[in-house]
Amino acid sequence: MSTTETPREVRAQAKYVRMSPRKARLVAEHIRGRSVPEARAVLAFTSREAAGALDKVLQSAVSNAETNHGIAEERLYIKAAYVDGGPVLKRWRARARGRVARIRKRTCHITVLLAEASNGPAPAVPEAPKAEATEAAPKPTRKTAASGKKTATARKRKTASTKKKETAS
Repeated sequence: MSTTETPREVRAQAKYVRMSPRKARLVAEHIRGRSVPEARAVLAFTSREAAGALDKVLQSAVSNAETNHGIAEERLYIKAAYVDGGPVLKRWRARARGRVARIRKRTCHITVLLAEASNGPAPAVPEAPKAEATEAAPKPTRKTAASGKKTATARKRKTASTKKKETAS
């Protein structure tokens, strides 16, 4: 049997960060698959609050890699960066006429997983395939393809307009 060397992985996590997971995921998508120096540059110029939190987690993961495994920062790339939802703090705010409005203060758990690049620089981020101009998708029509009949919304519009004409005359 041959032994295959698996790349070493390092993980860091920040829990109970007082930030909406949805907003933090937007920033996490920007750094996924990039090398660590490139990801730091992206986070430094990102103006969202989540960039600061993700930068701290990235710094922690790099420190873990250097201290525990002796891997240099330049040889690391971000294998995974994901944001999970944490517990939600529920608060109430008084509104008019004795009513209340719920306020949800969301939290999230941010995880960054680094891996050592096998040889040379970090692997490139795969790009989405581009559609060619020659393969144009057909435009949807108001009639269904099989029967040639109008859709339900078109029938409703027609009956509503005929009722208006009947009441007007």
